Amino acid sequence: MFLGLKLKNIFFILIGSAIFSFGIVHFNMQNNLAEGGFTGITLLLYFVFSWDPAVTNLILNIPLFFIGWKLLGRSVFLYTIIGTLGVSLFLAIFQNYQIEMPLYEDLFLAALFAGVFIGIGLGIIFRFGGTTGGVDIIARLAQKYAGWTMGRTMFMFDFCVITISLITYLNYREAMYTLVVVFIGARVIDFMQEGAYSARGAMIISEKNEEIADKILSEMDRGATMLKATGSFTKQERNVLYCVVGKNEIVRLKSVINSVDPHAFVSVTVVHDVLGEGFTLDENKVPIER
Repeated sequence: MFLGLKLKNIFFILIGSAIFSFGIVHFNMQNNLAEGGFTGITLLLYFVFSWDPAVTNLILNIPLFFIGWKLLGRSVFLYTIIGTLGVSLFLAIFQNYQIEMPLYEDLFLAALFAGVFIGIGLGIIFRFGGTTGGVDIIARLAQKYAGWTMGRTMFMFDFCVITISLITYLNYREAMYTLVVVFIGARVIDFMQEGAYSARGAMIISEKNEEIADKILSEMDRGATMLKATGSFTKQERNVLYCVVGKNEIVRLKSVINSVDPHAFVSVTVVHDVLGEGFTLDENKVPIER
């Protein structure tokens, strides 16, 4: 722990900053592609005025730190400073030590790699408690004082930045591939945020729910919860069994249910985030390191 922060989190936020910056320099900047958010503004200033993105990233974010630090909370605020400084540092490093990747004739490939690197980098930063400042702070302010959702604010900001980029330095081909970058980046961020904890939730309706629950516990070492429910047609009360398992265990769960009651009604849903024993806590309620 350092100032209440985890050194592991600081390390991975810096790793995420490096991956993000590598993508910006080697795929966006080398191939004249824009971005959304404050990164898009730094790229716009770079292509129009040749201003260094490493410097403008800091200049744009510093005022927002003073505005938004109360909203973020102490830990997130400090992690955000680390993430922002890390991005500026690595932008400067990679600009001075570039690997030439001439992909302008294949902008789809450039957009694909830009989105992947940006998504992985930001996903790691977000996963370990940080942000890169910018629109995230503005979105939180808009949510608090204007009642706008963060997604709405971010979308509007990205739309404005990309539109201005199109007017100033992008051609239509580059603008369309920029949208590919933004889309892929968003999907990769979602995967990084949710993929590791993605699980499956099963709602089981059977006359043998207690037997199924016992077998799930004995064979899979997973718990289950009995929920009271009422049939809409029969108006009869009955138990519904709810169980959450890892996505790699769902086939085994179906097999266990089928072995007890082949006629059981089972509904399986995707669970994007799971907290608690068996997922983020061990049997002694101690956090599982991931």
